[in-house]
Amino acid sequence: MSSSSSSASNASAAAASLSDYSNLERFLQCVTPTVPSRNPPHTPGKDRIEYFTLRDLWDCYGEWSAYGVGTPVLLNSGETVLQYYVPYLSAIQIYSNKSVVGSRSRREDSDIAEFESDSCSDDSGSDNLSRSLSNNSSRTWDVVSEDSSFDQESSCPMRDRLGHLYLQYVEMSSPYWRIPLTDKITELAQHHPALTTLKSVDLSPASWMAVAWYPIYHIPSRKSEKDLSTCFLTYHTLSSCFQAECVVENDGRALHKDMCCCGSSTDAMIGEKLREDGSGRICLCPFGLATYKMQGDLWLKPETCDYAKIIDLYSAADSWLKQLSVHHHDFNFFTFHSAM
Repeated sequence: MSSSSSSASNASAAAASLSDYSNLERFLQCVTPTVPSRNPPHTPGKDRIEYFTLRDLWDCYGEWSAYGVGTPVLLNSGETVLQYYVPYLSAIQIYSNKSVVGSRSRREDSDIAEFESDSCSDDSGSDNLSRSLSNNSSRTWDVVSEDSSFDQESSCPMRDRLGHLYLQYVEMSSPYWRIPLTDKITELAQHHPALTTLKSVDLSPASWMAVAWYPIYHIPSRKSEKDLSTCFLTYHTLSSCFQAECVVENDGRALHKDMCCCGSSTDAMIGEKLREDGSGRICLCPFGLATYKMQGDLWLKPETCDYAKIIDLYSAADSWLKQLSVHHHDFNFFTFHSAM
């Protein structure tokens, strides 16, 4: 059987499960990485916190970066196609504790100093950010940070609240000139080696990344479907403070320790994904979303809460960026050209 006919069969097989979820929900499920959960050695008097390594996270994007990730899309005609998306690193900020930052190079110091001078010019969102980080998250960061007494020599108030900025990257080039996510990570790691060795417990709650998903092809081909050209921007937190180990119950629900995902329908989808990937993994569900070239009702199912969900996810991304005083190029572009 050829690869195209095999993919077409997979698309048809997905139609039954698609009827239970909207195309938007299925897309979010397909692009949610599930990372192996690791158990730290127990230290008397300290909480035991599950974590993942950044290397394991980037490994989740390896095959997707090479071949794309296929998400089943139910067309208005009743047909199902597999739309493939390639992930690109759109933006990332990694705030870490002092011991990690102490090993950075002079070049990194120069880059960070330049960013911090811009950040300090507008710290109006810092108080909002400190409120948005829950008390539990703040306590967790105090527990997992090896040295929570941040550098007092910095004049920037944001630094005291967020930790030390180890890495910041915002993609500015055209999508046609970008390289897939794992290739970009490899490139960045040449000057920021901890990008592959850090653990989620090493990261401040303010650590995050945005992934741009651009369509490459769909099987079987439907040239008349303009909505299949929709692009997405998903936001994910990277710290253990916002992550939860997922366990699949007998009824298929995904139960999350300390926090839940995005509602019962998403829990069911994540449970389905975990049955495929294996339980005892950590889900990095998108907390924010922006779209580009989304028209019509192909992605949003009228009888569901899709419209409210996409507005909530967009608002969460917008609020996050404002609180961190980040000018995210892709988000601004998607917003300006949004059909919502």
